[in-house]
Amino acid sequence: MRFRLPGRRDDVPAGGGAPAAPRVPAGSSAAAGPRPAAHAGTGPPPATDGAPAPTLTGEGGAGDPRAADHDATVAPAPGWRRGERARSAARTLAIASAQLLLISAALVVIGWVFGKLWVVLLPVILGLLFATVLWPPTRFLRRHGWPPALAAAVVLLAFLGLIGGLIAVIAPQVADQVTELADQAADGLEQVQQWLQGPPFNIDEEQIGQYVDQAIDSVQSNASNIASYAATGATAVGNGLLNLVLALLLAFFFIKDGPRWVPWLAAQTGPEAAPHVAALSQKTWSTLSEFIKQQALVGFVDALFIGVGLWIFDVPLVIPLAVLTFFGAFIPIIGAFVAGAFAVLIALVDEGFTVALIIFGIVLLVQQIEGNVLQPIIQGRGFNLHAAVVILAVTAGSSLAGIVGAFLSVPVAALIAVIYRYGRDVFDGRHPEVAGDGTHTQVTGDDEGAVLTRAPGTPG
Repeated sequence: MRFRLPGRRDDVPAGGGAPAAPRVPAGSSAAAGPRPAAHAGTGPPPATDGAPAPTLTGEGGAGDPRAADHDATVAPAPGWRRGERARSAARTLAIASAQLLLISAALVVIGWVFGKLWVVLLPVILGLLFATVLWPPTRFLRRHGWPPALAAAVVLLAFLGLIGGLIAVIAPQVADQVTELADQAADGLEQVQQWLQGPPFNIDEEQIGQYVDQAIDSVQSNASNIASYAATGATAVGNGLLNLVLALLLAFFFIKDGPRWVPWLAAQTGPEAAPHVAALSQKTWSTLSEFIKQQALVGFVDALFIGVGLWIFDVPLVIPLAVLTFFGAFIPIIGAFVAGAFAVLIALVDEGFTVALIIFGIVLLVQQIEGNVLQPIIQGRGFNLHAAVVILAVTAGSSLAGIVGAFLSVPVAALIAVIYRYGRDVFDGRHPEVAGDGTHTQVTGDDEGAVLTRAPGTPG
């Protein structure tokens, strides 16, 4: 497209107007006259000598004597810096893309390393979780003059005795009532068979038998796969018990020597990083401890009210279901749903549809009170994760590491949130290493050892 200024006649076709104006020689006085300043804007050039600003026209535009082939463009004229800014934006995008690729590659490598070291990391993580539970009574004994090793051993043995006693109470009830539930489940299957034989399905007994035979044949044809799955499950149970034993041993050392960890780590990092190391270690430990306390309280409330509802309606396995509900609370949202489904299923098998519907209402009511009343009150004292973040964390953890991943997903997400918020506050200059009383942690000591002390003001 060609653009011309009005009044310029040197491009008018033959027979279409006045002849073109003569060109001025380069050395003439007219050519040597003053020239207007260069126009750097994106619009039309400014008017000179009081004349109106010229209007740009194109082929087919205003003032063009020829027939219009197309309309003049309505897009604004390009600015002089458009290309420069486009190159700058492309350069910034390329740098950001390269940084994102490097970060993604680093995360992949870190995930691969964690996967290879998961056999070692899992007992450590479980040991830390056990230590958060066992540290308060151990600290109480140590403050009353008990040696660290003795206090840790007594608390750990008491914890094992509590777990063993709980299993001793639950196991006989499960063994006594499982047979009865199996018989009731068989009766329930017969009732389902009779229901299918009636309207609206009208499936006769021969067809049901064929379906049962097909199911049996499918199981027999996959017997080898089922056996391999059983062997894999037995191996997983064995590994789980081994990890549990290692976690308990590590928990003993954590509660015995744990107070030495932060001073040692802070002393390795230097005086400038020491306040941040100490503050971040304290925040992560407090968050982990708060998570265990919160979920234990929520699990106790859920187990109490659901257990009372099961006991009132004479549903079997009250204590095992209450214990399952308590431990299910440590997998937020998903755990409570699974535990409630087990309770409803057993009520359906033992007491019928009406009681199962009532139990379902009780479970739903308890979970609504927990989610809308109890959780907001409790979480006000600790960390706060959105429900969507919790669901995504549990889903990702379960897909990566099964039940253990679902159990560890929420505390890991909470720790990531704590680290992120701490780094954000550091970048904003808010000094998160300074405590509420205006003091910060510093490392002092000599060649004999380092200790942490509190100093007023911000670290220099």
